Amino acid sequence: MEGVCKSYNVGTPVEVEVLHGVDLVLRRGEFIALTGLSGSGKSTLLNLIGLLDRPTKGRIVIEGLDTGKLDDTAITKLRGHSIGFVFQYHCLISAFTALENVMMPLLVENTFPNEEMTARARSLLAEVGLTQWEDNLANNLSGGQQQRVAIARGLAMNPALILADEPTGNLDTKSADTVFDLMQQVNKTNGTTFLIVTHNMDLARKCQRIVEVVDGRVAASVSTAASGKLEAQ
Repeated sequence: MEGVCKSYNVGTPVEVEVLHGVDLVLRRGEFIALTGLSGSGKSTLLNLIGLLDRPTKGRIVIEGLDTGKLDDTAITKLRGHSIGFVFQYHCLISAFTALENVMMPLLVENTFPNEEMTARARSLLAEVGLTQWEDNLANNLSGGQQQRVAIARGLAMNPALILADEPTGNLDTKSADTVFDLMQQVNKTNGTTFLIVTHNMDLARKCQRIVEVVDGRVAASVSTAASGKLEAQ
């Protein structure tokens, strides 16, 4: 992100700018916490990085592509292949099994499932420790299990980046720790970059870097002890 600004109600008397000249680099393989008070601009920042919205000013470059030069079709394709999402509320389809939920991103470009897609989904469920529950309906799983399914779904397209918005915020402490440890393991094993929005500073300090947003600006970007060093960037 280079000089990224985001305004709403542009050109009207109630136009408001919520992000002000944000510069931010996410390095391949990093495990980063995004923190800040409610209303600080975290969600807007996440939406822009996730290509769910476009900036008013500035550049967002993902894997060498200047997203400002891409049309909506190209943006959708880039988002589908390069970015995975995990939300506080897992957003699973309750009437589908764990396996079917994980296969959903794979069905975007294929109308019907095939053996390769099924094998991919089963492999991901094994990776998150849910082989035994792959045929269970989503609403018959515990909260922690549902979030692990959501992580597996986010990994379905083997994205370079996972954006996780309060992924442990709706879980008890034990389940939250399990889900967080799982994300760290995926990061180490696959080299997937993670950007995790969290209000839990104990979890944030376990990340390699903490990026703090204050009033629409990146106020600090600090490496933590988890990265083997402690320094402001």
